[in-house]
Amino acid sequence: MKKSLFCFCLLLPGVAFGTGVSVSSPDGRLVVVTDVEAGKPVYSVSYDGKTMLEKSPLGLKTDVGDFTVGMTCVDSVRSKVSKSYDQDKIKKSHIDYEANRLVVTYSNHNSQQISVEWQVADNDAAFRYLIPRQGDTGAMVVEREASGFSFPKETTVFLTSQSDAMIGWKRTKPSYEEFYVTDAALDTPSQFGHGFTFPGLFRVADRGWVLLTETGVDGYYCASHLSDYKDGVFTIAYPMPEENNGNGSASPGIALPGATPWRTITVADNLAPVAETTIPWSLVEPRYEVSRQARPGRGTWSWIVWQDNSMNMADQKTFIDLARDLGYENILIDAGWDQNIGYDKMPELLGYAKSNGVRPILWYSSSGHWNDIVQSPTNKMDRPIVRKKEMKWLRDNGVECIKVDFFGGDKQETMRLYEDILSDAADHGIDVIFHGCTLPRGWERMYPNHVGSEAVFASENLIFGQVFCDMEAFHATLHPFIRNSVALMEYGGTVFNRRMSRDNNSGNIRRTGDAFQLATAVLFQNPVQNFALTPNNLTETPPAAIDFMKSVPTTWDDTRLIDGYPGRYVVLARRHGDTWYIAGVNAMKEPLKLNLDLSKLGIVSGRGVIYADRKDKDVEAIEVKIKKTGVVPVEILPDGGFVIVTK
Repeated sequence: MKKSLFCFCLLLPGVAFGTGVSVSSPDGRLVVVTDVEAGKPVYSVSYDGKTMLEKSPLGLKTDVGDFTVGMTCVDSVRSKVSKSYDQDKIKKSHIDYEANRLVVTYSNHNSQQISVEWQVADNDAAFRYLIPRQGDTGAMVVEREASGFSFPKETTVFLTSQSDAMIGWKRTKPSYEEFYVTDAALDTPSQFGHGFTFPGLFRVADRGWVLLTETGVDGYYCASHLSDYKDGVFTIAYPMPEENNGNGSASPGIALPGATPWRTITVADNLAPVAETTIPWSLVEPRYEVSRQARPGRGTWSWIVWQDNSMNMADQKTFIDLARDLGYENILIDAGWDQNIGYDKMPELLGYAKSNGVRPILWYSSSGHWNDIVQSPTNKMDRPIVRKKEMKWLRDNGVECIKVDFFGGDKQETMRLYEDILSDAADHGIDVIFHGCTLPRGWERMYPNHVGSEAVFASENLIFGQVFCDMEAFHATLHPFIRNSVALMEYGGTVFNRRMSRDNNSGNIRRTGDAFQLATAVLFQNPVQNFALTPNNLTETPPAAIDFMKSVPTTWDDTRLIDGYPGRYVVLARRHGDTWYIAGVNAMKEPLKLNLDLSKLGIVSGRGVIYADRKDKDVEAIEVKIKKTGVVPVEILPDGGFVIVTK
């Protein structure tokens, strides 16, 4: 039963708050308190009575009215939220979501109202703004969002910078491909002076962890990021005007009544709830129905190692054969197929794939007027008329998945393009992967045919620079806690070549072991995985590694963190059916010895196979007996990894 009440005084043991309204999680450990101080709405977050976010600002400044100052709390309404849903593309296949809901309404000096909706679940809090129609005004431009996050001063940060606009390869940035700072001071400046991309991870000294991101972004709003730390707070920042080559507004426009995307705050005293959170999907709903479910699968991909010269009929047939021999479902045919093979000959190649039981994925540029890309096909995805014609050609030729690359930024205009591509593709039974793109924000659930997004330093960078090979293990220990924790991640990895080249005798040197590469196939979660395997791997790589890659799944029923610390090491368990895959990697300079407690997975006895790196970095598979305690000792070499597969 809903209850309306006015603001009241609340005191919590060990946490100092003034007059305000509170809402807690079902287990009572996570508490959000909202308040108004000197006419400014604020909120605070505590966990087990310890402050995780100090009083932080709320509010919007719009062209219709200012909802950041001169505000009073006029009403609040409580309710409960309960839902269960199935989702075959994320870290868990079934989610039960329970939260307490609080909607607080504020009024400004002109008697204009705005509400903040809170949902607080165990370990997850989220808020968004609800804006009613303002008299006769039915449209609004949000000029600035005051929403902020004020951490205790002893907090350290794990963040990656928002890039300058229109820089990098063919002026394609920002594309969420920048370096991380880890355990850095709270006031560490961003590299480019534009703040930090979502998600952001924060360690609040010995109190616990906070993960920040957003979800529910669609064509009705822009994507946002965190500002630099200023005056004791990170605030929500909108896109730069220069993004998208200056086209489109950097400020979102919304119809009234309307709502903003959700800002999410995952809070815990340990890292497991961070790595295991499902809050980005529990706050959203599917936007449309599709004629078939998205198809997960594994694939081969010539371009990642053999590069541009492999875009020819013979090499593509070779990689179709490789996919067939591995038992893989897909082949990704990358940029240049329209010029080097040609539309007139593509039916031959597509038919060859079909005859071998392999589904083709075709690459496209997002095209348009926002970068200098010449990789083709171009000008096929940016406008509806030509896009729908191309979608029909794809459907008529049996193509059921595309990969669209090189987007222009985070403006509302670009969010509309993502949504339009997904919608048109869904109408033609086509799944979509995005590359050179923004972070997907709840899109796995919102758009049923969305099956991948890059938005990370992915495997291609191993080819482009030795520094990325040198830092591969470091980055791998971050993603389960940060980037891949809040969205699927199309990485395109698992490289067995020792050198990053076709001849396997030149190019950048891989520092990591073969078992490390096996582990990333489990650590990095995406329903469509295009692995960086090459034909020579079938004879040059230890058979145990190839056998593992023939059977590794790409969808998961459950995900559990076993151990780890971002930037140092991680051990993560994922379950597919009745089988657990426990994967770990080590980015430290010394061997790491751990006693893994698998009893938290319900494994207290049994058998399995462990794939582990030896000192020569080759992988070996050894039968392992799991004792009744569920404890399994492992040693992970530097730049090494392991996977345990239970039986």
